[in-house]
Amino acid sequence: MAPGIDFSRWWGKEDNTRKGNPVVVTMENPNYSVLEIDGPDSAFQPVDKGRGKNAKQFTWVLLLKAHKAVGCVAWLGSAIWALLGAIKKRLIFGEGVSVESEKSAKGKFLFRLILTFLVMSLAFLSFEVVAHLRGWHYFQNHNLHIPQTLEIKGWFHTVYVLWLEFRADKIAPLIQSLSTFCIILFLIQSVDRMVLCLGCFWIKFKKIKPRIEGGNPFKSQDLEASNYTYPMVLVQIPMCNEREVYEQSISATCQLDWPKERLLIQVLDDSDDESIQWLIKGEVSKWSQRGVNIIYRHRKFRTGYKAGNLKSAMNCAYVKDYEFVAIFDADFQPNPDFLKQTVPHFKDNPELALVQARWTFVNKDENLLTRLQNINLCFHFEVEQQVNGVFLNFFGFNGTAGVWRIKALEESGGWLERTTVEDMDIAVRAHLNGWKFIFLNDVKVLCELPESYEAYRKQQHRWHSGPMQLFRLCLPAIITSKIAFWKKGNLIFLFFLLRKLILPFYSFTLFCIILPLTMFVPEAELPIWVICYIPVFMSFLNILPAPKSFPFIVPYLLFENTMSVTKFNAMVSGLFQLGSSYEWIVTKKAGRSSETDLLAAEERESKAMSLQLQRGTSDSGLSELNKIKECQESVPRPHVKKKMNKIFKKELALAFLLLTAAIRSLLSAQGMHFYYLLFQGVSFLLVGLDLIGEQMS
Repeated sequence: MAPGIDFSRWWGKEDNTRKGNPVVVTMENPNYSVLEIDGPDSAFQPVDKGRGKNAKQFTWVLLLKAHKAVGCVAWLGSAIWALLGAIKKRLIFGEGVSVESEKSAKGKFLFRLILTFLVMSLAFLSFEVVAHLRGWHYFQNHNLHIPQTLEIKGWFHTVYVLWLEFRADKIAPLIQSLSTFCIILFLIQSVDRMVLCLGCFWIKFKKIKPRIEGGNPFKSQDLEASNYTYPMVLVQIPMCNEREVYEQSISATCQLDWPKERLLIQVLDDSDDESIQWLIKGEVSKWSQRGVNIIYRHRKFRTGYKAGNLKSAMNCAYVKDYEFVAIFDADFQPNPDFLKQTVPHFKDNPELALVQARWTFVNKDENLLTRLQNINLCFHFEVEQQVNGVFLNFFGFNGTAGVWRIKALEESGGWLERTTVEDMDIAVRAHLNGWKFIFLNDVKVLCELPESYEAYRKQQHRWHSGPMQLFRLCLPAIITSKIAFWKKGNLIFLFFLLRKLILPFYSFTLFCIILPLTMFVPEAELPIWVICYIPVFMSFLNILPAPKSFPFIVPYLLFENTMSVTKFNAMVSGLFQLGSSYEWIVTKKAGRSSETDLLAAEERESKAMSLQLQRGTSDSGLSELNKIKECQESVPRPHVKKKMNKIFKKELALAFLLLTAAIRSLLSAQGMHFYYLLFQGVSFLLVGLDLIGEQMS
């Protein structure tokens, strides 16, 4: 018999709150359980609220929680597995087309140095984890020393204590000194950036812009009454294997609104592919038949890259008849009124050597990589070039979308083949000879941004190795020049050292090397304002010229630190005259055009065709054009293979170094350091696996 325990008193309380008809349940063959009672009143003690669930319900709760935990682990495992699969895919399929050539010994040294730091960090992490699990939490206050009376608990503990003493006495002071030096450089560069931004705000506030002496004659209603004569202008389009962009560039240049008899276009083709040569010849012949003064030049011996190409073109006998030369790279598409907006600035201004226009980009919203490049270049033109042009009358020539006075080029020594930044070279030499520059922020020329990280990386390597090459070569000339002392200081300290050498040096050293090391040597600390506050503020200033890109401020900050590896490597190779500093690789283009540009080009094309029909075309010209078209069709097109994504070893090694340091920061409970190292490590990982931008084809 079951014990006759009366629970009607408790049930009565519950029955008062229940509604509905009572239900009587009859149990057949009931199963009774035996309950052991310690005392006579133990059965009538109040029930513990924590035991409101029976064993079966508690089991189900545990199973549900375990299911959720397993789901999270499974998701994390699948993500790691996918990442490992991507790495395996890059390793297996990317061997034949690896972009990491590592030709220079310095490049190999940098990679091995990063790899050494990675191996050491993994060893230190394992060492610290074991010590942490054993409860050896020393140096919580990093300014204290280990007490001499500390009890030794075995050989491992002895090694750990010796490591702590060596770390605090020997390693930490060195890292702290280097970090202090980098922080000083960081603050100096930040002050320079703020001064540039204040100068830009002042220009906007005062509405300062270059003025044309006597006003722009082309805005006058009667051009003849203004007594303005069109000067002779030479237009040069240097290109090399530019299959994707040659047509739109030649088309835009041939439609410049300038008297045909006072304009000559040189297409300077350095292509080594015969099929591309025939395509460019056909395009030149087509516009020549329409009455445009355009000629095609091809060098048999391609020496000096772009500088050699321009130098060879300037040696032509007919160049002496021209007063100005406009230069456009193969992917640039000037507006028809470009010359009318730039050339009049030379009027009654004999000291002016260069008029530089601003770049605008047809594919700035193509992918994340182009958006981040747009932020950088908008700051360069809106702030750096404009401020230097207004207050100093000097800035670095951008190599394209500019008009030069030919006399200034000749007096400055012309194009030299000694560096890969021939544009900066001629600008510095012209400045040393007393010539002035003007930057037009409101005159924009359409061009294209590199859409793949591989192309962008090669471009940045050339842009950061060349200035260091040039600095070595120009330093004696700068010191012995007759320009003012403050101009010499601006060239040496600001133009070269601060913006071309110090910036990549401290960016790489401080954020990619010192910061991870401070996680393993916590006695050397980096302040939180160095890691977070000032970089975010500087990124906010950089993004102001492109306000629509504000949502990308965090990716921009992380990506700029990621690019510091390439810039640092290029800076070192250029400074020490290594082999990779002389490497010139043409930036890969996609040949994109905006919809409005295509419509305008179609309209201009139809107008040009109608003019051609009105003027008539000679039979000899048509026969020559037909021959070129037949040759184009007969030349076989090369088979283009789509390349796989590449692996960039330095970026990948730094990714694992930063992620290892992020794990180490968890032991010391440094929240901001952990998040920064985690996100920066992930950004290095994405770039190292070439998961940003488009694939090269």
